[in-house]
Amino acid sequence: MATSNWMAVQLMLLRFAVQKNSSYAKKSRRIGKVDTSKSGKGRSYWQPSRCQTRSMPLPLKLNYAPMEAQPAVELPAGADWQYEPKWDGFRCLAFRNRKQVDLISKSAKPLTRYFPELVESLSKLRAESFVLDGEIVIPFEGGLSFDHLLMRIHPAASRVQKLSRETPGTFIVFDLLVDEQGESLVDKPLRDRREHLEEFAKRFLKSDPMIRLSPVTHELAVARKWFHMGVALDGVVAKRSDLPYQSGKRTGMQKIKKQRTADCVVGGFRYLEKKREVGSLLLGLYDRSHKLDHVGFTSSIHEEDRKALTKRLEKIMQEPGFTGKAPGGLSRWSTKRSTEWHPLKPKLVVEVQFDHFTGGRFRHGTKFLRWRPDKSPRACTIDQVKRENRSALQLL
Repeated sequence: MATSNWMAVQLMLLRFAVQKNSSYAKKSRRIGKVDTSKSGKGRSYWQPSRCQTRSMPLPLKLNYAPMEAQPAVELPAGADWQYEPKWDGFRCLAFRNRKQVDLISKSAKPLTRYFPELVESLSKLRAESFVLDGEIVIPFEGGLSFDHLLMRIHPAASRVQKLSRETPGTFIVFDLLVDEQGESLVDKPLRDRREHLEEFAKRFLKSDPMIRLSPVTHELAVARKWFHMGVALDGVVAKRSDLPYQSGKRTGMQKIKKQRTADCVVGGFRYLEKKREVGSLLLGLYDRSHKLDHVGFTSSIHEEDRKALTKRLEKIMQEPGFTGKAPGGLSRWSTKRSTEWHPLKPKLVVEVQFDHFTGGRFRHGTKFLRWRPDKSPRACTIDQVKRENRSALQLL
């Protein structure tokens, strides 16, 4: 009796399995294609739909570290060096795996949601698998606008979409890490990767103006000329053409940034946070209406000079300090004490070193070089920070 019951259970399980397989087969035929040829006579055959096909994973993960650049003061010379423009934008690795596109910053942060127009362009390329190394920039009024890039880092998707239509970005490509076959190229020397990249660009990038190939030269004289193409360029990059991709290292690339100087009026100052001594000098330049605009600051003051400099500044404190744009107020990063500033008579002139001047101000803090008692404050105008009006975008 026990054996009979056991056999009955097994038969029920077998019947259930057959029914389940039959149901799966019918479902498979429904999602399959129909052979409409004469030989097929309309019979169904199973074939996985596109959405069911799983693509092979890329050989590089999204947190793959891009190669870094070692700062240098002059361009290196030699047969193994190649030179490229240093674009003023966001460094980015672009990953494409079939329908999936990811834009990853140098610090491994996702940039995908901030540049939907570039995601769309990369998604439309005929190549469905690749990893590109490049720079995201935003062309604006003949140059590149870093301020417009910063505006993209916004929590509201509607705002990002609006900006992507008004000031669309461009992805300037300078290296190919995974080719269209999904093969990794990072172990190949740069000269070989560049050949692959140029072939990739000919086949896939010609039809899209938002994805551009960065130029390259092996001639030192040409690279030096690029320094004078002030608009859009951040300097020049030199790379070892005989080395494989130096992920996360600074051994294969040098960056040479053209440092610039400006004479500025000291229109005010701030005290240190916890000490009544000067912490930073607030810098001004006269605009075309002869108003003194606040354009930045310098805090590279020698410790031994602070006490004497504080006394010197306190003797010439007088409003308004700046007659045009004044220093800003409170923000999410500042405190009431850190925004307090004290206006000065426009009598002192200081020479500072800076890297970028965009949006009417120095992008970063400047480096104090020297006092300029020989310089008239009225001669410190905005014209001295203008660069040659020849856009390096012509190189693309």
